[in-house]
Amino acid sequence: MGKSILYKYLDAKGGLMMLYYSNLQFTNATKFNDPFDCHPALFDFSNVPETKYNWPPKDFLKLKGETDMENQRNNTWISCFSKVYDSLLMWAYYNGHKGVCIGLNKEALLECLQYKFFGLYFPFAEEVKYKDIIPKVDYFNEHPSWLELLTTKAKDWEHEQEVRLITIEPAWIDAKRCIPDEFKGEELVDGKEIRHYPSISSDCFESLYLGIKISKEDKEKLIKVAKKLNPNIKIYQMTIDPDALRLKGEIIES
Repeated sequence: MGKSILYKYLDAKGGLMMLYYSNLQFTNATKFNDPFDCHPALFDFSNVPETKYNWPPKDFLKLKGETDMENQRNNTWISCFSKVYDSLLMWAYYNGHKGVCIGLNKEALLECLQYKFFGLYFPFAEEVKYKDIIPKVDYFNEHPSWLELLTTKAKDWEHEQEVRLITIEPAWIDAKRCIPDEFKGEELVDGKEIRHYPSISSDCFESLYLGIKISKEDKEKLIKVAKKLNPNIKIYQMTIDPDALRLKGEIIES
Protein backbone atom coordinates (compact mmCIF):
# COMPACT_ATOMS: atom_id res chain seq x y z
CA MET A 1 0.00 0.00 0.00
CA GLY A 2 1.48 3.35 -1.07
CA LYS A 3 1.91 6.45 1.00
CA SER A 4 -0.96 8.89 1.32
CA ILE A 5 0.13 12.35 0.23
CA LEU A 6 -1.63 15.58 1.15
CA TYR A 7 -0.93 18.64 -1.00
CA LYS A 8 -0.65 22.23 0.19
CA TYR A 9 -0.90 25.05 -2.40
CA LEU A 10 0.98 28.22 -1.42
CA ASP A 11 2.48 31.32 -2.93
CA ALA A 12 6.28 31.35 -3.20
CA LYS A 13 6.79 33.26 0.06
CA GLY A 14 4.40 31.03 2.00
CA GLY A 15 6.06 27.92 0.63
CA LEU A 16 9.50 29.22 1.52
CA MET A 17 8.42 30.00 5.09
CA MET A 18 6.78 26.60 5.54
CA LEU A 19 9.92 24.81 4.36
CA TYR A 20 12.33 27.08 6.25
CA TYR A 21 10.51 26.82 9.59
CA SER A 22 9.27 23.25 8.98
CA ASN A 23 5.83 23.98 10.32
CA LEU A 24 2.16 23.83 9.41
CA GLN A 25 -0.43 26.59 9.63
CA PHE A 26 -3.75 25.98 11.39
CA THR A 27 -6.49 28.60 10.95
CA ASN A 28 -9.60 29.10 13.05
CA ALA A 29 -12.74 27.61 11.51
CA THR A 30 -14.46 31.01 11.46
CA LYS A 31 -11.83 32.57 9.19
CA PHE A 32 -12.34 30.79 5.87
CA ASN A 33 -13.33 32.64 2.70
CA ASP A 34 -16.50 30.63 2.10
CA PRO A 35 -19.22 32.18 4.33
CA PHE A 36 -20.95 28.78 4.61
CA ASP A 37 -17.80 26.98 5.73
CA CYS A 38 -18.24 25.40 9.19
CA HIS A 39 -21.37 27.50 9.68
CA PRO A 40 -24.08 26.42 12.17
CA ALA A 41 -26.65 27.39 9.52
CA LEU A 42 -26.04 23.92 8.10
CA PHE A 43 -28.32 22.63 10.85
CA ASP A 44 -32.02 23.09 11.55
CA PHE A 45 -32.54 23.97 15.21
CA SER A 46 -36.31 24.49 15.01
CA ASN A 47 -37.60 20.97 15.83
CA VAL A 48 -37.04 21.11 19.57
CA PRO A 49 -38.29 17.95 21.32
CA GLU A 50 -41.16 18.08 23.79
CA THR A 51 -40.15 18.10 27.47
CA LYS A 52 -42.27 17.49 30.52
CA TYR A 53 -43.69 20.75 31.85
CA ASN A 54 -41.75 22.47 29.04
CA TRP A 55 -38.60 22.26 31.13
CA PRO A 56 -36.03 23.17 30.03
CA PRO A 57 -38.00 25.61 27.86
CA LYS A 58 -37.88 25.09 24.10
CA ASP A 59 -36.33 28.50 23.52
CA PHE A 60 -33.52 27.59 25.88
CA LEU A 61 -32.84 24.25 24.17
CA LYS A 62 -32.87 25.87 20.72
CA LEU A 63 -30.44 28.56 21.84
CA LYS A 64 -28.23 25.98 23.55
CA GLY A 65 -28.01 23.92 20.35
CA GLU A 66 -27.09 26.97 18.27
CA THR A 67 -24.57 28.11 20.89
CA ASP A 68 -22.97 24.67 21.20
CA MET A 69 -22.35 24.52 17.45
CA GLU A 70 -21.04 28.09 17.35
CA ASN A 71 -18.68 27.36 20.24
CA GLN A 72 -17.49 24.22 18.47
CA ARG A 73 -16.67 26.35 15.45
CA ASN A 74 -14.90 29.00 17.55
CA ASN A 75 -12.69 26.43 19.30
CA THR A 76 -11.60 24.55 16.19
CA TRP A 77 -8.47 25.16 14.11
CA ILE A 78 -7.99 23.55 10.70
CA SER A 79 -5.22 23.02 8.17
CA CYS A 80 -6.47 22.45 4.62
CA PHE A 81 -5.00 20.24 1.90
CA SER A 82 -5.91 18.75 -1.44
CA LYS A 83 -5.66 15.16 -2.68
CA VAL A 84 -4.26 16.41 -6.01
CA TYR A 85 -1.21 18.46 -7.01
CA ASP A 86 -2.18 19.27 -10.61
CA SER A 87 -5.45 21.16 -10.31
CA LEU A 88 -5.50 24.04 -12.80
CA LEU A 89 -7.96 25.95 -10.66
CA MET A 90 -6.01 25.49 -7.43
CA TRP A 91 -2.75 26.63 -9.04
CA ALA A 92 -4.53 29.61 -10.56
CA TYR A 93 -6.25 31.07 -7.53
CA TYR A 94 -3.76 30.15 -4.81
CA ASN A 95 -0.63 31.50 -6.48
CA GLY A 96 -1.24 32.29 -10.15
CA HIS A 97 1.09 29.41 -11.11
CA LYS A 98 3.97 31.42 -9.58
CA GLY A 99 4.10 29.52 -6.30
CA VAL A 100 4.38 25.95 -5.06
CA CYS A 101 2.48 22.87 -4.05
CA ILE A 102 4.05 20.94 -1.16
CA GLY A 103 3.36 17.23 -0.78
CA LEU A 104 3.26 15.92 2.79
CA ASN A 105 3.25 12.32 3.96
CA LYS A 106 -0.09 12.01 5.74
CA GLU A 107 0.92 9.19 8.10
CA ALA A 108 4.20 10.87 9.12
CA LEU A 109 2.37 14.17 9.59
CA LEU A 110 -0.30 12.74 11.89
CA GLU A 111 2.27 10.80 13.90
CA CYS A 112 4.38 13.91 14.32
CA LEU A 113 1.46 16.10 15.43
CA GLN A 114 0.10 13.46 17.81
CA TYR A 115 3.51 13.08 19.39
CA LYS A 116 3.48 16.82 20.12
CA PHE A 117 0.02 16.55 21.76
CA PHE A 118 -0.93 19.67 19.87
CA GLY A 119 -4.41 20.33 21.24
CA LEU A 120 -7.29 19.16 23.41
CA TYR A 121 -7.73 16.43 20.81
CA PHE A 122 -5.02 14.89 18.65
CA PRO A 123 -5.19 16.37 15.13
CA PHE A 124 -7.09 14.03 12.87
CA ALA A 125 -7.72 13.94 9.12
CA GLU A 126 -11.17 14.11 7.52
CA GLU A 127 -12.20 14.37 3.89
CA VAL A 128 -14.56 17.20 3.00
CA LYS A 129 -18.00 16.19 1.73
CA TYR A 130 -19.60 18.28 -1.00
CA LYS A 131 -23.34 18.65 -1.28
CA ASP A 132 -26.15 21.08 -1.72
CA ILE A 133 -26.72 22.52 1.73
CA ILE A 134 -30.51 22.21 1.61
CA PRO A 135 -32.21 20.21 3.14
CA LYS A 136 -30.63 21.02 6.46
CA VAL A 137 -29.81 18.40 9.05
CA ASP A 138 -32.30 18.23 11.93
CA TYR A 139 -30.08 18.98 14.91
CA PHE A 140 -32.36 17.50 17.58
CA ASN A 141 -33.85 14.48 15.82
CA GLU A 142 -31.14 13.28 13.45
CA HIS A 143 -28.35 13.51 16.06
CA PRO A 144 -25.76 14.94 13.67
CA SER A 145 -22.08 14.65 14.37
CA TRP A 146 -20.29 17.95 14.90
CA LEU A 147 -17.89 16.74 12.21
CA GLU A 148 -20.66 17.44 9.69
CA LEU A 149 -20.31 21.09 10.63
CA LEU A 150 -16.55 21.06 9.98
CA THR A 151 -16.39 18.96 6.81
CA THR A 152 -19.37 19.99 4.66
CA LYS A 153 -18.96 22.40 1.74
CA ALA A 154 -21.04 23.41 -1.27
CA LYS A 155 -20.57 21.47 -4.50
CA ASP A 156 -19.00 24.56 -6.09
CA TRP A 157 -15.81 23.63 -4.19
CA GLU A 158 -15.75 19.97 -5.21
CA HIS A 159 -12.76 20.45 -7.52
CA GLU A 160 -10.54 21.09 -4.49
CA GLN A 161 -10.78 17.45 -3.30
CA GLU A 162 -10.05 18.78 0.16
CA VAL A 163 -8.75 16.93 3.20
CA ARG A 164 -8.64 18.70 6.56
CA LEU A 165 -6.47 18.25 9.61
CA ILE A 166 -8.63 19.29 12.54
CA THR A 167 -7.74 20.05 16.15
CA ILE A 168 -9.75 21.43 19.06
CA GLU A 169 -8.40 24.16 21.34
CA PRO A 170 -4.76 23.93 20.17
CA ALA A 171 -1.94 24.60 22.60
CA TRP A 172 -1.06 28.30 22.57
CA ILE A 173 2.64 27.52 22.77
CA ASP A 174 2.47 26.92 19.01
CA ALA A 175 0.72 30.20 18.25
CA LYS A 176 3.39 32.39 16.70
CA ARG A 177 1.28 35.50 17.29
CA CYS A 178 0.60 36.00 13.58
CA ILE A 179 -1.80 38.86 14.15
CA PRO A 180 -3.06 40.93 11.20
CA ASP A 181 -1.74 44.48 11.12
CA GLU A 182 -5.12 46.00 11.95
CA PHE A 183 -4.98 44.32 15.37
CA LYS A 184 -1.50 45.49 16.29
CA GLY A 185 -1.55 48.01 19.07
CA GLU A 186 -4.98 46.98 20.28
CA GLU A 187 -5.25 46.13 23.94
CA LEU A 188 -7.36 43.07 23.22
CA VAL A 189 -6.92 40.67 20.33
CA ASP A 190 -9.54 38.28 19.00
CA GLY A 191 -7.99 34.88 19.62
CA LYS A 192 -9.63 33.52 16.47
CA GLU A 193 -7.39 35.81 14.41
CA ILE A 194 -4.27 34.02 15.60
CA ARG A 195 -2.82 31.21 13.50
CA HIS A 196 -1.07 28.22 15.05
CA TYR A 197 2.17 26.86 13.59
CA PRO A 198 3.19 23.53 15.14
CA SER A 199 6.58 22.34 13.93
CA ILE A 200 6.72 19.11 11.93
CA SER A 201 9.61 16.79 11.17
CA SER A 202 11.55 16.84 7.91
CA ASP A 203 10.35 13.38 6.89
CA CYS A 204 6.83 14.80 6.55
CA PHE A 205 7.96 16.69 3.44
CA GLU A 206 7.66 14.22 0.56
CA SER A 207 7.63 16.43 -2.53
CA LEU A 208 7.76 19.99 -3.86
CA TYR A 209 6.06 21.14 -7.08
CA LEU A 210 7.15 24.44 -8.62
CA GLY A 211 4.63 26.51 -10.58
CA ILE A 212 4.91 27.02 -14.31
CA LYS A 213 5.38 30.78 -13.92
CA ILE A 214 7.64 30.72 -10.84
CA SER A 215 10.52 33.19 -11.01
CA LYS A 216 14.08 31.91 -11.33
CA GLU A 217 14.99 33.60 -8.04
CA ASP A 218 12.10 31.98 -6.11
CA LYS A 219 12.82 28.62 -7.71
CA GLU A 220 16.46 28.66 -6.62
CA LYS A 221 15.57 29.70 -3.06
CA LEU A 222 12.88 27.06 -2.71
CA ILE A 223 15.06 24.23 -4.03
CA LYS A 224 17.89 25.22 -1.71
CA VAL A 225 15.78 25.36 1.45
CA ALA A 226 13.83 22.20 0.54
CA LYS A 227 16.99 20.15 0.03
CA LYS A 228 18.45 21.48 3.26
CA LEU A 229 15.31 20.47 5.14
CA ASN A 230 15.03 17.01 3.58
CA PRO A 231 17.74 15.80 1.18
CA ASN A 232 15.38 13.05 0.00
CA ILE A 233 12.53 15.37 -1.01
CA LYS A 234 11.40 14.96 -4.63
CA ILE A 235 11.23 18.24 -6.55
CA TYR A 236 9.16 18.70 -9.69
CA GLN A 237 8.73 21.48 -12.21
CA MET A 238 5.14 21.83 -13.35
CA THR A 239 4.79 21.97 -17.12
CA ILE A 240 2.00 22.10 -19.70
CA ASP A 241 0.70 18.94 -21.33
CA PRO A 242 -0.72 20.48 -24.54
CA ASP A 243 -2.19 17.22 -25.75
CA ALA A 244 -4.46 16.89 -22.74
CA LEU A 245 -4.92 20.53 -21.61
CA ARG A 246 -3.62 19.68 -18.19
CA LEU A 247 -0.58 20.14 -15.97
CA LYS A 248 2.12 17.58 -15.38
CA GLY A 249 5.14 17.50 -13.11
CA GLU A 250 8.62 16.73 -14.42
CA ILE A 251 11.09 15.68 -11.75
CA ILE A 252 14.19 17.85 -11.46
CA GLU A 253 15.55 16.70 -8.08
CA SER A 254 15.22 13.28 -6.42
